[in-house]
Amino acid sequence: MSNDIFVWVEQFKGMVAGGSWEAMGAARRLADETGGQVVACLFGSAGVSDLAQEAISYGADRVLVAEDDTLADFRVEPYAALMAKVVREAQPQAVLISATFRGRELGPMLAVELETGCIADCTALELEDGRLLATRPIYAGKLLSKCIIPERLPQIATLRVRAFPKPEPDSARSGEVATVEPVLSEDEIGSKVTGFKETEGGVSLADASIIVSGGRGVGGPEGYEPLKELAEVLGAAIGASRAAVDAGWIPYEHQVGQTGKTVNPDLYIACGISGAIQHQAGMRTSKVIVAINKDPEAPIFKLAHYGIVDDLFKVVPALTKALREKLE
Repeated sequence: MSNDIFVWVEQFKGMVAGGSWEAMGAARRLADETGGQVVACLFGSAGVSDLAQEAISYGADRVLVAEDDTLADFRVEPYAALMAKVVREAQPQAVLISATFRGRELGPMLAVELETGCIADCTALELEDGRLLATRPIYAGKLLSKCIIPERLPQIATLRVRAFPKPEPDSARSGEVATVEPVLSEDEIGSKVTGFKETEGGVSLADASIIVSGGRGVGGPEGYEPLKELAEVLGAAIGASRAAVDAGWIPYEHQVGQTGKTVNPDLYIACGISGAIQHQAGMRTSKVIVAINKDPEAPIFKLAHYGIVDDLFKVVPALTKALREKLE
């Protein structure tokens, strides 16, 4: 068993998910403590090797590249099989995966393949007696739990997006690039990708540093218009509570909470959201929370750093106007 740390680099059509570089930064810090290497796993179709130097610049010492049509689009079967193969051969201490939708699928399946454990949705990592000690939120984010995988190796962890700092790339870094072959042929893969459906444009919730979110208090689909104007001024993403999504006012991909997305922005502006515990579970770790609600007893105010008790349709346009004048 080596002291190396493996990192899965998630990419889609040549664009790497930001969370993968955050995982790379965490791996670099851990490997520097253990004296091991950071090994990036980069899979895709022909041309994905062009991203190898970028992985090295973010901290990888070695990059394992697989280029094959079976890996063109993410499917958990071929990706997990290939990750399991390279991990078995190298015997690293740990495997880090960004907790995106794809990463949350890959991490547990890889753990099953390797008969080891997977600690999900980690917000901090450290080493204790040569083992990963991971911090992760539990009970809808009300408590933080310290977790280890005591007996099995490698230790697998998925890392919450934006919970770890993204390192600065160093174009002067050098590293090794090696080619690996896929494990499964197309005939052995049960799932098929038939196409992709584009959603409406805007900033991704997962990557957003600022989120403007609306709940039942927006009153209907048209109630999101002032929120969208504020989001445009701030370069923010639009979020929503389950109540607004269930009412059909906004698509599900905007839902924040226990049954939606878990976000960790620098600024979360909650407009007309009461703050049920299920919603808090998805945004509790936001660095700064601003709540705007007519009800002074709304639970969201207990969590918020700043609160405004007033009509959001008065406050949000005024805030948008002031910020536009300030930022222009």
